[in-house]
Amino acid sequence: MTATASKPMIDKGLASTIAAESAMSYIDGEKGVLEYVGIDIDDLARNSTFEETVYLLWHLRLPTKSELETFSQQIRAEYELPEPMWDLIGNLPKTASPMHAIRTLISALALHDPEADVHSPEANTRKGIRILAKTPALIANFDRHRKGLDFIKPDKSMDMATAFLTMLNGEKPTDTMAKALDVCLILHADHGFNASTFASLVTISTLSDMYSAVTTAVGTLKGPLHGGANEAVMHTLKELNDVSEVEDWVKGKLERKERIMGFGHRVYKAYDPRATYLKTFAKQLAEDTGNQKLYEMSSRIEEIMDEAVGSKGIYPNVDFYSATSYYAIGLDIDLFTPMFVLARNAGWVGHCIEYLEGNKLIRPRCEYTGPHKAPYVPINER
Repeated sequence: MTATASKPMIDKGLASTIAAESAMSYIDGEKGVLEYVGIDIDDLARNSTFEETVYLLWHLRLPTKSELETFSQQIRAEYELPEPMWDLIGNLPKTASPMHAIRTLISALALHDPEADVHSPEANTRKGIRILAKTPALIANFDRHRKGLDFIKPDKSMDMATAFLTMLNGEKPTDTMAKALDVCLILHADHGFNASTFASLVTISTLSDMYSAVTTAVGTLKGPLHGGANEAVMHTLKELNDVSEVEDWVKGKLERKERIMGFGHRVYKAYDPRATYLKTFAKQLAEDTGNQKLYEMSSRIEEIMDEAVGSKGIYPNVDFYSATSYYAIGLDIDLFTPMFVLARNAGWVGHCIEYLEGNKLIRPRCEYTGPHKAPYVPINER
């Protein structure tokens, strides 16, 4: 939607507004395409790792073998938390929402970073690595705290997915479980100017700091219209006990015009490209972890939905099969959105660094709809 300086146009939700340029991710919702720096998301999910994908997003190219080894070591060197952070985790209410906890903890990391207010590109990259590397320990150990379990410190010999699951569950995951989480992290690493990414850019455009920008993004992601969707998918699936119940359940929902979570997307009018490989992997993961019934119910829901609304461009999105994957590897439902944080740190930091190269304060206008020349009425006359 175009606008002139004299007469801006209203674009509610900014759906037709291009706020900036980016070379990180490309989306074609009509054709079902998602690319990171030109590489198809399915190719990355099948062949890459999360660490390599982060390097790709931040440097706009794939690393050499030695570059990837160095980058991975830089991340692992920052796994450990400052000692006061362990005390903070232990003092959080055990009843707190994990998303409230992780927002608070990421914000608190700034208190222990001497570069928190250093604004050079190099410092921002280092802070991005610290946020990325420390988030797994924050999430996993808050979960252990609320369950009354001892803290487990991160193992620097492990990749991020394996280190996280080891801290979370107290034992090293199977290769399939670690790979499943790694794939989910790749698929969620970036997605253009989604709500949380845009929110981080609004913050960083003020020349605030990386911790503030990521904290802003976490708060935005918490909303059920954004990051909370995969939790809603699992709550939906928990309403069912057997595959035989699926057809009547789905048709009943559609007749009542109730939304079935995990289907449809604000951007995609074709099959969500992030769900293609994940669906296949979710099946393997379900078999390996004894969750075949969960996968069978999910698959049957998709079949019925395809018959009913597929022609309208309503297909499974990444949340539908990531929910079943997260559940199969042992995550509590309220940890699904924190997994989104763990992954999307890559996109938030990358976009903030990119935007600062040609920074301009983000300050849209609004259309005033209130009165004019209203009189002030003294309080004793009201």
